[in-house]
Amino acid sequence: MPRPKKRLGQHFLFDPSILGRIADALDPAPDETVLEIGPGRGTLTAVLRPRVGRLVVLEKDRLLVPGLRERFPDVTVVEGDALEADWHALARAGAKGTAEGAAGAGGFSVIGNIPYNITTPLIDKALVPPRPRRVVFLVQLEVADRVAAGPGSPAYGALGVGVQAVARVERLFTVPAGAFSPPPRVDSAVLRLSPLERPLVPDEFARSFRQLVVGVFGFRRKQLLRGIRELTGWPADRAAAALAAAGLEGTTRPEQLPPEAFRRLHQALVDGGWRAG
Repeated sequence: MPRPKKRLGQHFLFDPSILGRIADALDPAPDETVLEIGPGRGTLTAVLRPRVGRLVVLEKDRLLVPGLRERFPDVTVVEGDALEADWHALARAGAKGTAEGAAGAGGFSVIGNIPYNITTPLIDKALVPPRPRRVVFLVQLEVADRVAAGPGSPAYGALGVGVQAVARVERLFTVPAGAFSPPPRVDSAVLRLSPLERPLVPDEFARSFRQLVVGVFGFRRKQLLRGIRELTGWPADRAAAALAAAGLEGTTRPEQLPPEAFRRLHQALVDGGWRAG
C-alpha cells in the first residue's frame, strides 16, 4: 500500500464508526449518483458502495488508482485533479442507464475527505451551478467553523457569507486527529451543505456579490460606509444613499451583517450603478 503523501495532503480516515456517520450524513437515495472526491485507500468508498446506485470516485494519486479499481470493479474510478476535473461530466458518466442529464442537473451528491490545503476552492467548486443535491465534506475544524459561523462570531467572514448565500450549512460533528493515519495536527469536522432552491443572489450576479463580500470584509475593522467608499470609489453621499436603500447604517461593521443584508446591499449598489471590476 503506497505511503501517504504530504504534498497531496493525505490523511486517511480509518475509524469505521466515523466513516458510517459520514455516509449517514449524505443520506443518498438508492438510485442516486454520488461523486467521491479523494477516496484515498477506499475506506469511505467501501461504506458508500452498498448504499448508492452509482458511485464515481476521483483520485489524484495515480499509485492508489489501480488498487481502487481492483477492489471496487463496479465503481467508476477516475484518475484526476479535483480542482481541474469537470464534476458534472463525471457524474453524468457515472449515471449509466438513467435518463439523459439526470446526474448533471442536481441529480447527484458529492462527498469526500478533502485536503486541508485546497478546502476553500473545493467548496467553491462543489457549489458551482447546476449544484448537487447535497455536499458532505470532512474538512479542517477551523474551516468548518468559518463556513457555519453567524454574524458577530469571530469566525464569521467572506467564506461563510458566500456559502450561506447559496446553501444551508450544517456543522455536524468533530473528528479527532487520532482517527486518521497519519494524524493531522488539528481536528476536523463534517460539514453538510444543502444547496438552496433559490440562492440569495441569482447566479448571474454571483461574481459581483462575491467581490462585494470579499471587498467589504477586507475592511472589516472599518465602518460600512468607509468600506463601501473604498470598494466602489464613490463619494460619501452616494455610498450613504446605497446603504440607506439597503436599510443599513453606515456605522455598522461588516461582521454584523447576515447574508440577507449583504444581498440587500449588493442590490442597492447594482441599482446605484456599481459594477464589479
